[in-house]
Amino acid sequence: MGSDTLREHWVVLEGNDRRGRTVRLRPMAESDWDILTKWNNDPRVLYYAEGGDITSRTVEEVQELYRGVSATAFCFIIEIDGQPIGECWLQKMNLDRILRERAGLDCRRIDLMIGEKHYWGQGIGTVVIRLLTEFGFSRESADMIFGCDIADYNVRSLRAFQRVGYQIVSKIEEKPGGKSKYNYDVALTKAQFADRKVD
Repeated sequence: MGSDTLREHWVVLEGNDRRGRTVRLRPMAESDWDILTKWNNDPRVLYYAEGGDITSRTVEEVQELYRGVSATAFCFIIEIDGQPIGECWLQKMNLDRILRERAGLDCRRIDLMIGEKHYWGQGIGTVVIRLLTEFGFSRESADMIFGCDIADYNVRSLRAFQRVGYQIVSKIEEKPGGKSKYNYDVALTKAQFADRKVD
């Protein structure tokens, strides 16, 4: 069962992309359903964002998804120069396979979707991951942060995490006949992140 509303927060994160544009992560709000529904009804966007064969979602499904995630996550809208172009979140880890292996650690996960396709391939995902990673370690005191279930065909997403220092920790073989042959989990520890900041 999901909540009736998004869990609100007041965190705003900002950085610059390689073109010098301001990438701003502002809190996701109940007024964002139109843009979130638009992105969640673009089959090409969902091809990369979803593991299954989902090609569209109703407004109700979109609301249930994000309201549910927001209960254990900081959910953001990604903006470039004030224009919404995607969404992302930093969430408490919810996958048993990871929690079992790292019992006692504060593990989080980053998920993101660039919904406006003309912004793909411009390095924005890397900026978003870096901002959420910095926030997760510096302000949320996470021990490890993950990118989970990255499909083998989603090369852009895998590279974006790797540019921030994430390393592949699991290669999961999928059932035959699906969209991907393998999915990857990537991870970064607080110590690894601190070492990269010193370099």
